[in-house]
Amino acid sequence: MAVDAARSEEGFTSARATRVMVAACRTAGLDDTGARLIRLGENALFRLASAPVIVRVARGEEWLRTACTEVAVSRWLAGEEFPAARIVEDLEQPLLIEGHPVTFWHQIVEGDRKATYGELGGILRHLHSLKVPTGLELPSFDPFDKQELRMDRAVIPEDDKVFLRKRWRELRDKYDELRFETPKGPVHGDAHVQNLMVDDQGQVLLIDFEAFCYDHPEWDLMVTAVEHHSLGWQTDEQYADFVAAYGRDLYDWRGYETLRGLQEFGMTTWLMQNVQEDEKTAAEYRRRIAGLRNDDAPRDWRPW
Repeated sequence: MAVDAARSEEGFTSARATRVMVAACRTAGLDDTGARLIRLGENALFRLASAPVIVRVARGEEWLRTACTEVAVSRWLAGEEFPAARIVEDLEQPLLIEGHPVTFWHQIVEGDRKATYGELGGILRHLHSLKVPTGLELPSFDPFDKQELRMDRAVIPEDDKVFLRKRWRELRDKYDELRFETPKGPVHGDAHVQNLMVDDQGQVLLIDFEAFCYDHPEWDLMVTAVEHHSLGWQTDEQYADFVAAYGRDLYDWRGYETLRGLQEFGMTTWLMQNVQEDEKTAAEYRRRIAGLRNDDAPRDWRPW
């Protein structure tokens, strides 16, 4: 349905996402009583108390095609018996509520440990070995697809927007010069260790297919490479486990610095969407934008 002007001006806040979640549950015949917001990022994620279901609310109607791709990817991976999150099959998906695509996922009952970087490397190697079936239409990886929209809508100082737009143009020029030597295949598109979950049976599962695409595997390797080499978020041992499991260290590739710039830019614009939520988020955004303004400065960014 169309979004009226007043609602469109509200922005994507936790309150708005909650209202959409409630309406979506009622449309789907689910009980929203006791539902809890567990994450507000590119999407809002809610855990239902009435059923083992996660409700995923996207930011706007621009993400409808993406939501359709997520549903299709989940069905394909299920058919491949690939360890990954599963949609709730007996519900119409996605719903469009007040201009927000909504999808429903089986809740993963977490075990008593987190996934390791070695497991991330292994699951990416498995994913990249799969053959995308005829009929599953996947986009190419586009590191710029949401950036302009984020910059237009973010509640940040105008000086920051001017800087980010300038950096955006510079990165586009560098991106145009990239040359890949690897074949294309299925790519997760946001392959960090937080997008793995370990269930109560000890199985490691891949989640979050929003950026899933058909492209070069370097896009999946850049996330952990940047987190280690630029941000220092893993120990040398953890990163070595990742490289050993996958079989490649992206840091040795000549295109790494361009991918580093793209990844850091994306991490900053992703976070800036929620600066209005609380001071902790706003403070981390300020830390990241300061880092972008000085490429040679140490990164004291914090995982989010």
